Amino acid sequence: MIEVKNITKIYKHDEIETKALKDVSFIVKEGEFVAIIGPSGSGKSTLMHILGCLDTPTSGQYLFEGKDIANLSDNELADIRKKKIGFVFQTFNLLPRTTVIRNVVLPLIYANSPREKREEIAKKALLNAGLEETRFYHLSNQLSGGQMQRVAIARALVNNPSLILADEPTGNLDSKTGDIVLKTFQELNRQGQTIVLITHERYIAERAKRIISIKDGEIIEDALAAYSQAMKPIKE
Repeated sequence: MIEVKNITKIYKHDEIETKALKDVSFIVKEGEFVAIIGPSGSGKSTLMHILGCLDTPTSGQYLFEGKDIANLSDNELADIRKKKIGFVFQTFNLLPRTTVIRNVVLPLIYANSPREKREEIAKKALLNAGLEETRFYHLSNQLSGGQMQRVAIARALVNNPSLILADEPTGNLDSKTGDIVLKTFQELNRQGQTIVLITHERYIAERAKRIISIKDGEIIEDALAAYSQAMKPIKE
């Protein structure tokens, strides 16, 4: 699904060049759950932007489903972001005075999905993300942090993307709630969803099946996770 070939990313400011990524290469196959881990300034955020088709490398190739993103137009890249990649962010990015259902339906409206099927699709995504049906018509600002993140996951799922790209998805949550969200990702992966999770915490990365460690713009480790914690029923 993802093939990164010798990617380098250089930022220029005046006469100063900063190499955020240096000759990075790896493959993510369909159905994998991969964590990319690194400290602040390691280059993981730059890499996330490239994987999400939000930026392009200075040199090297990024192939998404066999297509070189450097050869795609802005409209084609926007289409990939809209239909092929589901984004989950640390800050949830939900509309605050809008119902849960409406928040999840919005990507379907932008994708011109049939009006009569939108709510049904949104409800299925919410259930897959582990949110209780009794919350579907609450306003998003009436939810707990964990519930809001599950709405955000449902919104990412609603267009049936090839890839879920999660950037520090537990960063604003306490450890117990974050554990619930990580179990949600694990369950989605068990169902076949491809997930790439960005984090700076090792214990979070260990919940994936494979860990790519990055430091100073270079990959220093690419290995199977030491363990994958057993699934438990999602409760709050």
